[in-house]
Amino acid sequence: MRVLIPGIGGVLGQRVARRLLEQGHEVIGIDRRPWPDAPPGIELHNVDIRKRAAEDVFRKRRPQAVIHMATVTHLVEKTAERYKINLGGTRAVFEHCRDWGVEHAIFVGRHTYYGAAADSPLYHKEEDPPMAVTTFPELSDLVAADLYACTALWRLPNLCTTVLRMVYTLGPTGHGTLATFLRGRHVPMVLGFDPLFHFMHEEDVTTAICLALEKRVQGVYNVAGPQPVPLSVVVRGTGRAPIPLPEFAFRAALGRFGLPRLPPGALAHIMYPVVVDSEAFRAATGFVHQVDEVRAMEEYRNAFPVRG
Repeated sequence: MRVLIPGIGGVLGQRVARRLLEQGHEVIGIDRRPWPDAPPGIELHNVDIRKRAAEDVFRKRRPQAVIHMATVTHLVEKTAERYKINLGGTRAVFEHCRDWGVEHAIFVGRHTYYGAAADSPLYHKEEDPPMAVTTFPELSDLVAADLYACTALWRLPNLCTTVLRMVYTLGPTGHGTLATFLRGRHVPMVLGFDPLFHFMHEEDVTTAICLALEKRVQGVYNVAGPQPVPLSVVVRGTGRAPIPLPEFAFRAALGRFGLPRLPPGALAHIMYPVVVDSEAFRAATGFVHQVDEVRAMEEYRNAFPVRG
């Protein structure tokens, strides 16, 4: 199968590309970022997904499937550019899929779509609405991209559309929001709160995305691996030291004293869980995670040890 991956230059994009190449697929990538050591056999186009040059790739190469991974978080881009990439880029991808005969489109989203709030359910199902976006504006563009991808399910009936809401990633590459939050020696927590965190190993994320392509599933699916664990367990399991702070002190300390820098809206995600029910995806694809939560934390700790 000829598979096009917008966002191939990212850590997960590269992993998915390598796996698909090993499986015998023809892999084409679009990304503004270079991939100097890409394996032979992967065709790369160093272009912006929103530009005409990206549409030319669709027109000339006519991919049968597209795995859209070209979205970014507040950790990477500032607000204006992030909106253009996430929402504008997602719109461009689905328009090109419509115009150039793509058979299957996979949008790789995030479970933070649901938001974190005191009154949200413990296990989110796919039909649950996004919560607390107004209090965390840095999430709104990713939510909008997810919702736009979902509209393809009825707007583009000839396109098999898959929307994956993946939990946090944790592993030896240090990729992702959770891995970045844990990077320092000390990890702040809000005094009196110890929410469950849902994450899965990078290899299992890769497997899940490739299975969605192989099984050609259609619809919206939460994707998770092992059971969620309390934040304090994640912090200690990755070799860090938790620092419980009163809420007012937590807000004042972020970005200072070696603590991670977070937008104000992220505070709810340190206080309340975002946990998903992934049974539908497992039933549709047969997905079984191979790396448990303990090994994922160990591999992160070994790759990013705390010195001194």
